[in-house]
Amino acid sequence: MESPPASPEELAELERRIDGWLAAEAAENPTIEAVERGDGDEVRWFVRMRGDEKDVWTVWLTLGQRTLRFETFLMPSPEANREAVFEQLLRRNRKLTGLSLQIGEEEAVFLAGSLPVAAVDEAELDRILGSMWAAVELVFRPAVRLAFDRRPGNGT
Repeated sequence: MESPPASPEELAELERRIDGWLAAEAAENPTIEAVERGDGDEVRWFVRMRGDEKDVWTVWLTLGQRTLRFETFLMPSPEANREAVFEQLLRRNRKLTGLSLQIGEEEAVFLAGSLPVAAVDEAELDRILGSMWAAVELVFRPAVRLAFDRRPGNGT
């Protein structure tokens, strides 16, 4: 079932709350390297994250009338072992809560999810960034190793 649309006033208030929460987190949380706002018609934030397995990556938060969408680029299209990589990622999807691994343009791999606008609060924003950080840490290195293995006989 589709979430009801938020009013312009509700969206403006939520935008203000997200701005405030992200500013506070950027000041206190060492895994958040920077926060920027997008230009244009979409209400969008770019949250630069620091990880262990993937050094630096960006979460895009996009506020719509009904949902807050969140996504990050995980890796480019696999150059080797394509079937094995996509099978591994599909199996990893079962372990993710509120997120999914997706194939995007040019078969690049993304991690994404969405939340109804009415459910967005500080605890959910924390859960989103924390879950994305944990998922990138879990998935990135094994997928990249398999996807770019150039040893003879390994799908290249």
